[in-house]
Amino acid sequence: MSEWLDHSVFVEVEIPVQLAWELWSDLEQMPRWMKWIESVTVLADTPELSRWKLASGGLEFSWLSRITRLVPEQLIQWESVDGLPNRGGIRFYDRQEGTTTVKLTVSYAVPAIIKWMDNLFLGRIVESTIQADMNRFRDYALAAQAKQQSSETP
Repeated sequence: MSEWLDHSVFVEVEIPVQLAWELWSDLEQMPRWMKWIESVTVLADTPELSRWKLASGGLEFSWLSRITRLVPEQLIQWESVDGLPNRGGIRFYDRQEGTTTVKLTVSYAVPAIIKWMDNLFLGRIVESTIQADMNRFRDYALAAQAKQQSSETP
């Protein structure tokens, strides 16, 4: 029997919400800031579907994910349709004056015994890893903004 574990993290990024959205919604770029994600391939004939591959410490998992809800510059929600059972959402909060809060929520199914272990260490490992991913996203986004600004300057 499986149980679902949920983890949420967020990061403040000093970029406009439009840029945060643009960077995050380019799913194939995610391995640049997500440590465990080895690759993401958006299916050309069905763009709401993407094939994900997670690799860490010799373990590999893959799944097909479907975007279930998309609100430009606000929300992307997904769920796996095969492979590793997971679902989640990324939310974008426009804080004005060029700052965006980006909140990631990830849920995944695990055997019931692992749910018990989550209170001991698994949850802390997952949350610290995805928080580090969000911090890398912040750095990636700030670098993208700097590059964008330098190319706009005559």
